[in-house]
Amino acid sequence: MRILHTADLHLGQVLYQYYNRVDEHEYFFQQLNQWCSEYNPDALLISGDIFDIQQPGAATKAFFNNSIARLHRTFPSMAIVVTAGNHDSGSRIEADSSLWALADIKLIGHGPSSDALDHPGWEDRFIVQTDKGFIAALPFMPSLRKEIFQAVIDRVQDRNLHNLPVVLMAHTAVSGGDFSGHSDIGNIKSFFLEELGSGYDYLALGHIHRSQTLGHDIDCEFSNSTLSYPAPVVRYSGSPLHVSCDEQYPHSVSLVDIDKHQGSVSIKKLFIEQRRHFFIIPNEKMPAAKSADEIYSSVSEFCKKQKTGYIRLRIDASTPLPPDFTQNIYNILETTGNEVRYNPKIIFENIAEHIDSSPTPTFEIAELQQMTNPLDFIKKTITQYPDLSFEEIKKDFEEVERKLHNMSEKDNKNSKLKVEN
Repeated sequence: MRILHTADLHLGQVLYQYYNRVDEHEYFFQQLNQWCSEYNPDALLISGDIFDIQQPGAATKAFFNNSIARLHRTFPSMAIVVTAGNHDSGSRIEADSSLWALADIKLIGHGPSSDALDHPGWEDRFIVQTDKGFIAALPFMPSLRKEIFQAVIDRVQDRNLHNLPVVLMAHTAVSGGDFSGHSDIGNIKSFFLEELGSGYDYLALGHIHRSQTLGHDIDCEFSNSTLSYPAPVVRYSGSPLHVSCDEQYPHSVSLVDIDKHQGSVSIKKLFIEQRRHFFIIPNEKMPAAKSADEIYSSVSEFCKKQKTGYIRLRIDASTPLPPDFTQNIYNILETTGNEVRYNPKIIFENIAEHIDSSPTPTFEIAELQQMTNPLDFIKKTITQYPDLSFEEIKKDFEEVERKLHNMSEKDNKNSKLKVEN
């Protein structure tokens, strides 16, 4: 059985609240189409996070529909199985499943109901049988239950009369995986591998964006050579696109060959050419920039030479930046027609060298709560701001108080006149 395994498409993603990535996803699907033609897989598996948000726009939904329909028309004998991830709305994925089923395309949005185990036969909804093997397709489930996974696998075993390969799909974080570069790494809830049951030959995982074969130190991360392992094999295909600038590693689709049930699993990484790469200016081999003019010059030079990509700036913490700095960067990038894109999250370096080492005043909470006059706080912290004059600030506050008092008296006088009239 031969499968192409991918996940975490994040269609509709908008980077830095400004840049949509439609053309980048189009570029990926062009490559996916080429690989389907070249390798003739029996199935294409997409293990969750189809969309970046649970309510994608109409254009994003249409892009997904058109891309999948085009693959099916071009490769009608290839099974296509899509499961929902934590970024997806299971209900929205499930709503279209009946229509997709007319083309023998399987979309799974929801896991089984809480009482499914009491109703025999529910497992078949999550099983896709092909001439070459079985696919047990389970979507993201916040409350992962081992008995659910095992029940589906056991049902596959009952139907697997010819000892065909068995593939399990899941969208979850498995303990022991490499989560580096993942944007919400501190909030990832992981499960032990044993909680996903046993009896499969290949576990096609989604959720973690870095491709990896769990339990194997030797993984062809930077090589397209084929590696073989005894079944079972557990693998994250990784995301097709760099979902954030922190994902500084290759992205790929996994080409998987399984010779038989409980046999051998071979994996080849098909590396994805990114429509736009992520760059740091100046690069990490150079000193951090120390002036706005130096940055403007470097960005302009990048635009002329590289012409496309996402850029992030490295700036020395001592560098004074003018108020219109960000706008000036955008003005430079306009010359590229939106091909070079700006990540406004600047990397400031040598911060420790510029931190004021003078002692910071401390207050008891009760003392702060009792301060009703802002001048009391300023008086206690004035040594932290050597350029400020307490007397000038005091005069300014007194002037504000006088104006507020006059405004209040005027309002009272107007209110009194209205009442009298």
